[in-house]
Amino acid sequence: MATYAIGDLQGCYDAFICLLDKLNFNPDRDQLWLAGDLINRGPASLKTLQHCYDLRDNLITVLGNHDLHLLAVLHGSLPPKRKDTFHDILDAPKTEHLAQWLLQCPLMHENDDWVLCHAGVYPAWDLATARRCAREVESVLQDNTLRHEFFDNMYGNEPAHWEEGLTGPDRWRTITNFFTRMRLIDSNGNMDFKYKESLAGAPEGFSPWFKWQQRKPLNKKILFGHWASLEGNTQSDHIIGLDTGCVWGNKLSAYCLESGEWTRCQCGH
Repeated sequence: MATYAIGDLQGCYDAFICLLDKLNFNPDRDQLWLAGDLINRGPASLKTLQHCYDLRDNLITVLGNHDLHLLAVLHGSLPPKRKDTFHDILDAPKTEHLAQWLLQCPLMHENDDWVLCHAGVYPAWDLATARRCAREVESVLQDNTLRHEFFDNMYGNEPAHWEEGLTGPDRWRTITNFFTRMRLIDSNGNMDFKYKESLAGAPEGFSPWFKWQQRKPLNKKILFGHWASLEGNTQSDHIIGLDTGCVWGNKLSAYCLESGEWTRCQCGH
């Protein structure tokens, strides 16, 4: 039995199948942990999402920003964006089962040794706070009434830092941004949402969330995706970057939790 953590698929179905073949993945024996962003930007969002759904008994995925964007569009909170490539899902005759499955997926998943989330864990949080905040938004997503309020107010960059006293949509948005959009943090704990490139050119006064000087230890290793330009390099054995930019023509990568070994498929999307 092996557990493989895989970075952002983003509709790259062929690369996903290639990687599973390289892993000799056996759904009766092995388990997949996915870092979210299953769809969008790549050419085969529907096939990718359906395959993940078909493997759901042996697959755990956290929600990424693109997954939430799809759900917001499906709920009528806004129209698709010009660059979106999930029209195959929107045009499919039956997508309700896929949407309902995504709505049950967590923002954060963990076992005794590992924490998995799409963008990272806000560094001012301890594990108990991160867990509590994740469960809070997950409960909202699974509530038929609150879910619509959530999606209608999900978009926005404010507040950019954490305050325990936040309530309602502002609180939900901030928690969601930490788990699905975060990259850089300044000394006051504010997120920067513009910068997406490598660490070498990061704006002055900001550091990656996993190098924030005041970061609280979780006493678990962290797996995350979202930041393709890192190419998986965090300079830490305890913070594992999974997104190696498959949708941009680079690799799709899988990390074995038990052995620490990497397997990669170099076939772009």
